Order: sequence, then C-alpha cells, then structure tokens
Amino acid sequence: MKNWLLPLSLGGAGLAAVCCLTPFLPWLFSLLGISGALGYVYRDDVLLPILAGFLLLTGYALWRRKQTK
Repeated sequence: MKNWLLPLSLGGAGLAAVCCLTPFLPWLFSLLGISGALGYVYRDDVLLPILAGFLLLTGYALWRRKQTK
C-alpha cells in the first residue's frame, strides 16, 4: 500500500465533482437519514473548496510520482 495518495485524491475529486454537478449528495444524505445537514454542506462555498483541495492533492501526487521515477 505504498501509493495510496493518488487513488485517494482521484476518488475524492471525483466524489466532490459528482456532488457539485448532480443531485447525488441530497439523495445520499436522505438515504443515510441526515438530510437535515444539507443546508450546511450542499452549498458551493463548501463543495468547491473541497473539490479544489482534492485537485491540488491529485496534482501533488502526480508530481511526487514523477519525481520518484
């Protein structure tokens, strides 16, 4: 489990993008029974920084992978 950073960052970026662009997050929260938290989480000022952070983490993982080869 040496290269865990790249799959984690790609998965997080993909999940954040899906939550930003589709109604996936309200569906998931209602399935989990925590739909009351949608007012706090399902906003662009929360989801877009999370997406940007995961994209930066992906870039770092790719850069680190290139440096070690």
